[in-house]
Order: sequence, then structure tokens, then C-alpha cells
Amino acid sequence: MTMQSSGFSIPPSLSNTKYILVVNGKPTGPFSIEELRSRKIKPGDFVKTEAMDDYKEAHEIAELRQLFGFIKQPLPLQYFGSFDQRAIASVVDWLIVSFGFVFVAIGAVIVVTDKMLQMIISVSMVSLIPIAKMVYHVVMESSDKQATYGKQLLSIRVTDLEGARINTSKAITRNLGKILSTATLCAGYLMCFFNKKQQCLHDMIADTLVIKDRL
Repeated sequence: MTMQSSGFSIPPSLSNTKYILVVNGKPTGPFSIEELRSRKIKPGDFVKTEAMDDYKEAHEIAELRQLFGFIKQPLPLQYFGSFDQRAIASVVDWLIVSFGFVFVAIGAVIVVTDKMLQMIISVSMVSLIPIAKMVYHVVMESSDKQATYGKQLLSIRVTDLEGARINTSKAITRNLGKILSTATLCAGYLMCFFNKKQQCLHDMIADTLVIKDRL
């Protein structure tokens, strides 16, 4: 059963949903679906609910497309994360993941007296960093935040080709693909300069994008 107002049907699940609407660059509202209709909301207007982490254009939200007859458009080029943003985020993530292992390795050198055991522990800790970093990326990029802490700091996140959250399988494919991006003498990373969506080789393999917050 749906609620109707002047011939406009609103599903019960959305009857209490409120949206913040950006007008002239300033968030206003919140507004109900009916109030958005009276304001003649357009596909390119930015909206956000309390449950959403970021503003989206109205045509990106499935329920608004259905109610207002919007057609989902491709993400504009300015929404893609740049190479320098991704590089800085990567450095931050390496530092975050490496810190714990380096701390343990240093502790082993201080506490353990046997030189051979010191070496084994230190090498083991350092060798585990790439594996831990891959797990960290898979978990964070497939989470609700869609981004590692480094990416969150730079306001960028990983999505599928439609701008939606990726699942664990796609996150694994993307991060395994980084092995190829690195194995090509990092040429796989530089590929982002030569395509409109700024995808690296591992993004192309996994059909993912890195996009930035728009507001």
C-alpha cells in the first residue's frame, strides 16, 4: 500500500524519510518526498539522508529515480580521485599498517637476547606487512566507509562503476590486481593518467573506481 498526494504515490517505507537538499551551495531542510516534489527537485540536485555518509545527486538514489522518473547519469570526470590523492593515501596506509609490526620488531630486539631469534622475529614482522596491508584494504574498502583511513583522510573512496559500495570479492580482486600494477614497474598505476575515469590497472581488472567527496 502506498500513500498518495495529488496523484503522487509514496511507498510507506519512504513516507517518513527526510532529505537534506543543497540549495545555492547550502544544505537546507530536511524535506519529505512530497516537499522535494513541491520544490521541483532536479536530477543533479545534491541530497542526503541521515543514514548517508555523503551527499549524492538525486539521480544516483534509486528511490528518487523511481519516484521522479530520473535517469541515472555517468559520474562526471571531476568526481574521480586524482593520482596525488591516491598516492598520499597509500603512504598514510603504509604507515598505519607498518607501525604495529615495526613496534613488535623493535620490542623483540630490546627484549630478546638471542641474535638469531631477534633476526627471525624482525624479518617475520616485516614480511607480514604486505599481507596485513592487503587484508586491511579489503576489509576497509568493502566496508560502509568504502575507504581505508588514508583514503578517508583524503576524502576519497572505492566504488564500483556505478558509484556504489563494492563487495568483499571485488575488493579482493582489486587488491590482488595491485600485484600486476606493481609488477609492470608501476606502469599499472600510471595508467590512471591515460583514461577518463583515472583507473589504474587494478581498477580496470576489478571494474572499480576511486571517487572523491563532492561536498
